[in-house]
Amino acid sequence: MQLYTASEKLHLFILTDQAMTISVVTPLWQDQPAIDNVNVARNAERCGFSDLWIGEMATFDAFAFATAIGSVPGKMALNIGPLAVSVRTPTTIAMGAASVATLTGRTTRVAIGASSKVVVEEWHGRPRLRTAKHLEETSIALRGLLDGEKVKFEGELARCNGFHLRTEAPGAHITVAAFGALAVKVAARHSDRMLLNMVTTSSTARLRQQLEDAAKEAGRPTPKLAVWLGCALDPGEDAITQVLRSKVGYLAAPGYSDMFIEAGFKELVALAKTRPHPREILSAMPAELAASVGLLGTTDTLRERIAEYRAAGADEICIVPATASDPGAERTLQAVSRLLP
Repeated sequence: MQLYTASEKLHLFILTDQAMTISVVTPLWQDQPAIDNVNVARNAERCGFSDLWIGEMATFDAFAFATAIGSVPGKMALNIGPLAVSVRTPTTIAMGAASVATLTGRTTRVAIGASSKVVVEEWHGRPRLRTAKHLEETSIALRGLLDGEKVKFEGELARCNGFHLRTEAPGAHITVAAFGALAVKVAARHSDRMLLNMVTTSSTARLRQQLEDAAKEAGRPTPKLAVWLGCALDPGEDAITQVLRSKVGYLAAPGYSDMFIEAGFKELVALAKTRPHPREILSAMPAELAASVGLLGTTDTLRERIAEYRAAGADEICIVPATASDPGAERTLQAVSRLLP
């Protein structure tokens, strides 16, 4: 972890206070019942967070969960996704977002991404091809649909001919989840916000620069940059293990493996590339790995790490709170809420 002098820390805190947004992600921890996310969402609302992110993997349908959460009194905006563009069409995404917005009366935004081969090809039986192109075409069609327009778009991988929403349009605000260079260019050209998942501060800075360069080339303002980060206040062994378990599948993944090597985990990446049982990888993972791509520690440590990510170029920190030994992430959310601008 990078160290700063007292004066540098003060400068980072000032940067954080000026422009940082801190939001909450409903976690997808494998060791906890999915219904626990209801309590995470309710605690986030009580603690005064402005935005909630609702991802989708193997538990709740994201639009159904967003409607359930948004149907109770509250003001949090609902950010749904990233949704896999190889699984959902622009029309189904727009219909889902408009349904949530109409039924809850809340600000509703969508995020799209490529997802993984396992999710797309094995779970859903859909081809996962030319993902950057698919992201781009979905973004183009989706922007018009979310604005309530009748869209006629014929892409190579995404298309829509004549559909328009019959419910109130939620408004076009699109987030593109990116990591590779081509996806970053799509985000720069077509998104309002780019999302990074689980990155070091060094990677955040590099990807921010790529985003700025690509936006300048496209003649557009630089989209906002949001970063999902595991978060735990004063974590015990169970919370650290919970966060580490979510990193197992990334150690050998293209791009991520290079990031973890740069962060000092070369031997662990080499082990992961031999494809051992996930339990073997998990048992070899140190707590420092979770800390390198997350916010773990005392309140002061969380504040410092948020400031470091702000200095690296993040406009929004999206905390993915650990719930092991912290039901509904109440302690962690209360602590982070005190750091809100």
